[in-house]
Amino acid sequence: MTIQLYGIPNCDTVKKARKWLDAQSIDYDFHDYKKEGADPARLASWSDAVGWEVLLNKRGTTFRKLDDEAKADIDREKAIALMAEHPSMIKRPVAEHAGGILVGFKEEDWAAALQ
Repeated sequence: MTIQLYGIPNCDTVKKARKWLDAQSIDYDFHDYKKEGADPARLASWSDAVGWEVLLNKRGTTFRKLDDEAKADIDREKAIALMAEHPSMIKRPVAEHAGGILVGFKEEDWAAALQ
């Protein structure tokens, strides 16, 4: 099974996920948001699957640096637009696999879903 892994290469959580996948001999293709961007249609699909609230990283520096107007009244459409414009706001990593998607890296969740 090959999964599609989305993230930013220098993110510590992405590094942990990649190391774990390698240790489990799980093949993956890596999509670098910084080089390849974030597809709004894919973000919409993920939002339908797990909720935009799970995808939008409000604790990151990029989100915190937004002005108050940009942070106000966030709904699904606004969250998707923000994440498409600023891929650093997407919680990382996101892994698409045969059974669905995983957001963030928790070893026990990944083991249950991918092994």
